[in-house]
Amino acid sequence: MDIKHRTWLMISFLFMCLSLEFHVSSGADTISANQSLSGDQTILSAGGAFRFGFFKPGNSSNYYIGMWYDKISLQTIVWVANREKPVSDKYSSVLRISDGNLVLFDESKVPVWSTNITSTTTSSLEAILLDEGNLVLRELSGNSSTSLWESFDHPAHTWIPGMKMRLDKRTKVSQRLISWKNVEDPAPGLFSLELDPNGSNSYFILWNGSQSHRYWSSGPWNENQKLFDDVPEMTQNYIYDFSFFSNETESYFTYSVKNTSTIISRFYMDVTGQIKQANWLDSTKSWFLFWSQPRQQCEVYDYCGAFGRCSEQTQKSCDCLQGFQRKSEHDWSLQDYSGGCERKTQLQCQNNSAANGKSDKFLTNSNMALPENPQSVAVRSVDECETTCLKNCSCTAYAYEDSQCSIWSGNLLGVQQGASDGKTLYIKLAASEFSSPKSKRGTVIGVVVGSVALVVLLGLVVFLYLRRRKKTIKTTKAVEGS
Repeated sequence: MDIKHRTWLMISFLFMCLSLEFHVSSGADTISANQSLSGDQTILSAGGAFRFGFFKPGNSSNYYIGMWYDKISLQTIVWVANREKPVSDKYSSVLRISDGNLVLFDESKVPVWSTNITSTTTSSLEAILLDEGNLVLRELSGNSSTSLWESFDHPAHTWIPGMKMRLDKRTKVSQRLISWKNVEDPAPGLFSLELDPNGSNSYFILWNGSQSHRYWSSGPWNENQKLFDDVPEMTQNYIYDFSFFSNETESYFTYSVKNTSTIISRFYMDVTGQIKQANWLDSTKSWFLFWSQPRQQCEVYDYCGAFGRCSEQTQKSCDCLQGFQRKSEHDWSLQDYSGGCERKTQLQCQNNSAANGKSDKFLTNSNMALPENPQSVAVRSVDECETTCLKNCSCTAYAYEDSQCSIWSGNLLGVQQGASDGKTLYIKLAASEFSSPKSKRGTVIGVVVGSVALVVLLGLVVFLYLRRRKKTIKTTKAVEGS
């Protein structure tokens, strides 16, 4: 092969290499315009604090692309890009810069997530993972760069030091921390934290994003004491520095850790519906819960779902009311109780084919916090209150307190066992859920007969023992007298 031909082959090979899409090497902190991220490839922030790449939560079969701490042994996700659109194969899915955006393409090469910005720039772009935990898409121009998009402006469920949870006063739109759906699904769940869009300088926790279902408030910011009025834990500021800023266009709160070399801290909206501040303990290889709000699990709105019962006295906060069963065992195993419970047996009034003459009945539940959305009914007695609910097939429960009758239709929400000012709640169940008088009488008779038989048997054993003992004594005396 002559020199001219070999030179041509080398040029062709180099041209082919340059035309290929380069994959980022594991450990780099950037994804440039001609690179991509796929499979087990990751990028690592310059100081080694955070890593970014594909991950699979728990036993899920889905893959997501997100960010986690690199310096701790327990993988803890702090940000997820494709929360609502997972991919099934991380090796054929790819994250790369496309048309001025950072875009995730699934195994079918369909875009499932994008930074979604409008950019007319012709300059070079790159995505960089900063050591503060911020993923930034930026435009490069000479020796300078301009940020086009930041993950800090699009929080998921975790608020890490340095992030700002903002309220845009012009649009009245707040950034939100939104919980995962369950421990294996980072899709947006039911619980979220945001700064009051009406400008009270308070943070609220909402259920299902509804302002009408606020179940916790931080209280307003107290500039003199540098804390929120209803979060006394903030007085323990030997670990953190807190700051609140407000002007005509925006308000935001931010915090930082005093000693970043020894403390890793995170604030997150948990699947439990509580906000939690936790610090990593390297000695135990686990997260230490610094504080949480609301303090009581049962203060979380509708935590246990329809016909679920919340209790602070049991190890597991949620179970089903008597006569009901879990709608989804799988969801409950993943700490998602929102589906609640369903009846084990259909009510008699709902069963048109039944003709056994049995009537629905009420089960007495004492020491209960009454459910949400009661309806007041004018009656003269507790019997009349019960009759009113019994005649209405959609009525599922009633309570009679201080000569006032309340009934509930449809699902029972927010039921709590063991409340400090507990009331008595009567829940409608099918007649078959109760033991019949005959079966009770049969049980009593069975117990009595069994007890008598046991006494007779014991008496017989004692009689035979004494008789044998008496014979033994006579024999002994005869031998002695011989």
